[in-house]
Amino acid sequence: MNTLVHDGTAILGRHLRRIRRAPAITVMTQTMPIVFLLFFGYVFGGALAMPGADYRAYLVPGMLVATAANGVMTGMFQAAQDTHRGVTERLRTLPVSRAAVPLGQALADLVTSTAGMVPLLLVGLAMGWRIEGTPLEVLAAVGLLLLFRFAATWVGILLGLASRSEEAAGQLGSATFMLPLLSNAYIPTDGMPGWLRTVAEWNPISAVTTAVRELCGHASVPADAAWPVTHPVAGALLWSLALIALCAPAAVGRYART
Repeated sequence: MNTLVHDGTAILGRHLRRIRRAPAITVMTQTMPIVFLLFFGYVFGGALAMPGADYRAYLVPGMLVATAANGVMTGMFQAAQDTHRGVTERLRTLPVSRAAVPLGQALADLVTSTAGMVPLLLVGLAMGWRIEGTPLEVLAAVGLLLLFRFAATWVGILLGLASRSEEAAGQLGSATFMLPLLSNAYIPTDGMPGWLRTVAEWNPISAVTTAVRELCGHASVPADAAWPVTHPVAGALLWSLALIALCAPAAVGRYART
C-alpha cells in the first residue's frame, strides 16, 4: 500500500506538470464547456419551452454532468498517447507499482476537472441558475459529479490502453460527444420515442444529471421513467461504482500486459 501511495503520488505529479506545460490544451478543455453552456442556453434555450421550468436551470446540471463524462475522452487521449509514444514501456521497466500509473493519471484528471468546475458553476449562476438545496445536498451533488468523473476517466484509460493508435483513440474519443445527447442532460426524455427513451434513461449520464438536479432543488422526474432516473442518487452511485469496479482492475491489468 505504501508503494502504491508513493508511486501514485509521483505519477500524479508527473501528469500535473504535463498539464502545466500545455496551458493551451488546458484552457481549451476548460472553456469549451462554458461555450457549449452559453450556446445551448441562449440559442436552443429560446426555442425550447418547458412548462413550469426554466430551461437554463434545467440545462446547467446537465452540462456539469456532460463535462464530467468528458473524462472518457481525456483519459483515453492521455493513455493512448503514453502507450504509443513509448512512455508506458519506459515506466514498466522501472520498479513502479503497476496500479500507480493509471491511478495517478485518474487522480490528476480529477484535480484538474475539480478546478474546471468552478468557472462553469459561476457562468451558470450568472445565467440565472440558482442552487436551492441545502449545503449538505449541494456537497452531495458535487461529490457525485467528481465520483462520476473519476469513473469516466477509468473507462477512458482502459479504452486508451486498448487502442491500436493515437488516431484511433482520437476518433473514438470524438464519438463520446454523442453520449450526453442520448440522455436527459439537454432535453427531457418523456418526449422521445419509446425505445430511444429507454436507452436515454438507462444512460449513466441521465441518472447522475437527475441526481444533481434533485440535490440542487430542480428535480423534474417523469413518474414512468426507468429505475435509475426515478431513484437518481442511488442510480448515480451504482453506475459510478460499477464502472470503477469493472474498468479500474481491467485498466491496471491491461497496463501490466501492454
